[in-house]
Parts: sequence; structure tokens; C-alpha cells
Amino acid sequence: MKLTELLKSDEVTISCELFPPKKGAQLANYKKIVKEMAELKPAYMSVTYGATGGTSDYTVELAHEVCNVNHVPALAHLTCYSSTKEKVAAVIRELKEHNIENILALRGDIPQNADFPLPNQYRHASELIADIKAQGDFCIGGACYPEGHPEAQTIYEDLDHLKEKVDAGCEFLTTQMFFDNNILYNFMYKVLKKGIDVPVVAGIMPVTNASQVKNIVSLSGNMVPPRFLAIVDRFGGKPEAMKQAGIAYATEQIIDLIANGVNHVHIYTMNKPDVAGAILENLSDIYVRER
Repeated sequence: MKLTELLKSDEVTISCELFPPKKGAQLANYKKIVKEMAELKPAYMSVTYGATGGTSDYTVELAHEVCNVNHVPALAHLTCYSSTKEKVAAVIRELKEHNIENILALRGDIPQNADFPLPNQYRHASELIADIKAQGDFCIGGACYPEGHPEAQTIYEDLDHLKEKVDAGCEFLTTQMFFDNNILYNFMYKVLKKGIDVPVVAGIMPVTNASQVKNIVSLSGNMVPPRFLAIVDRFGGKPEAMKQAGIAYATEQIIDLIANGVNHVHIYTMNKPDVAGAILENLSDIYVRER
């Protein structure tokens, strides 16, 4: 199933993200995680490609497990930084063989001092999107940044690049994580004003341990509201309490989003079916999906 069939409807959708293993020996355990996540009945499941290609070798195999074994629509990630054009062409052939119709096309994080792009690499996600479009009948998604891309001078420069992605063939967008819904609402107003009218999926990260906060801020520069920092200050030293509070905070974010007409939510689960399951249980009468 192409995801635009879901995302262009008024139906509430909640999806989950998984990352593949770095080593083949771990595949059996990761396939169990896929099965547990699929039993929660998400609208679809995405499988990452690895920011630096470290887990990319198993993206298609895990996406196959999602789609063809557990019968949940799969969204396979592809990134510019960790792939040559030849590698992308090979992955696209594999995706076709496994009847996987959805791709999230990303530039990927570029490590410091990296020699990028090489002559056989894509420079921007918009170039990758256009090439994927030329090579097959895929539903292609892209990333967006409610707080602005860290490398953009202004939010308006970032929106210009976002429009380039959509013009290249991007059919939906998934946001980077955010912890204040007002940031998303302001961003979506700017997106519409820019003439970008593809579906926007809100990315929510349940923060279930205090160390995640420091990593999130250092890696992405996200604004963490005082209300959330108070939760970390109070419960950060108590693992089970912090987990419960993080799940509650993410649940509240999702309820507010849906109440305000943002019907599509993507949970960055960090391969934790118990966390995703607790959130979906909290939403049992809000997110109802018969499959």
C-alpha cells in the first residue's frame, strides 16, 4: 500500500519507526521486535538506513519482514550521505523485488571532516528524490524541521529547500521530533503559506530516560520546554518513574495534536515495543484501527 492512500484521508494514523541491526547475527532478535511492534497495529512502520550507513545493509530485509511477513505497510529509508548512486539503484531494485512501495528519502547527517559529496553521491535530498522518482513508481516521503534545519540560516531558507523536495516528487513529509506542539502549529502555517500542501506527519519521541535529553539537544538542537525539563529534574534519577512520565508526556502531545487536526503521528520508538504499546494503550479509544 502506498502511504498517500492513508495520509490523504481524515483517518487518524499512528506509525512507528525501527532501526535495523548492525550485525546479521542480531537479525532474528530484530525480527521479533518487528513482530511485537506489528501486533500493536500501527498504520505503517518505517525502517531506518543508518545515519552513516552502519545499519543500511539490513534495511530492505527488515522492511520485507514488516511488509510481507507481518503485513503492515513498510516505509524504507534511503540516505544520500551513506549511499552512492550505484548503491541507491541497487537498493531500489531490491525494494521492487520485495514489493515495497514507500521510501523516505533523506540527505542524512554528515560527520565532521567527511568528504561529501563524492562524484557518485547525491548532494541534496531533492536530487535523491528526483532520481528515485525516475527509477520506479514509489511513494516518496521526506524530512522537515519545525525548528529549522541546523544548517539553514533562517527558517525561510529551510522552507525554500523543502519546496525543492516537494517539487522534485516528495509526496509527504515527516517532522523531526519536537517537544512543544506550538512549534509545529507555527511551522505548518509557514509551510502552507509557502504553497507546500502535501501531508505532514508529526514525529514524536517518547523520552524515557534522562540521558536522552542531553543527546537530543546536542545532536539536533531541539528546544526542550521548561515543563519537560521539570519532569526530567524530578524523575530523571528514577528509571521507572522517568519512563512512565516520558510516556505520559508523549501521549499528551499526541492527544493535543489530534484534537487540533494533526491526524498523522509517527513515533520514534527506539525499537521499544513496550513504550509504543503503552502510548497506544493510552490512546485506545482515540486511535482505533481495524486490520
